[in-house]
Amino acid sequence: MTRHALSWFEISVADFDRARTFYSTIFAFDMPEQTFGPVRMGFFLHDREQGGIGGAIVHNPEFYTPSADGAKVYLNGGDDLAVVLDRVPAAGGEVIIPKRAIGEGMGHMGMFRDSEGNVVALHSPN
Repeated sequence: MTRHALSWFEISVADFDRARTFYSTIFAFDMPEQTFGPVRMGFFLHDREQGGIGGAIVHNPEFYTPSADGAKVYLNGGDDLAVVLDRVPAAGGEVIIPKRAIGEGMGHMGMFRDSEGNVVALHSPN
């Protein structure tokens, strides 16, 4: 059995600059970016040195296509995901599922449609 079910994630984007602005706005940080040949990536902040698991938004029209029907990624919503969800509409997204309790001791979840049409979820302990 592995320690983490997730080792990395990528969220497909059609308009990299728009998506980078969206995620930078809702998480209130300046998303670092890098280009690898035809692939442009924007990285979610995480503590890799301490074993943190990261991911990125990715633009490469030949391989990545945004979709609301793909796998659901649950991003860390911090202590209270309502703070992040509250920023979604002004950043160009849509809240699909407002913050709600998952179950006793399991925290809270919510979902939003990002600026590219992806449906992404958030999780937080409170």
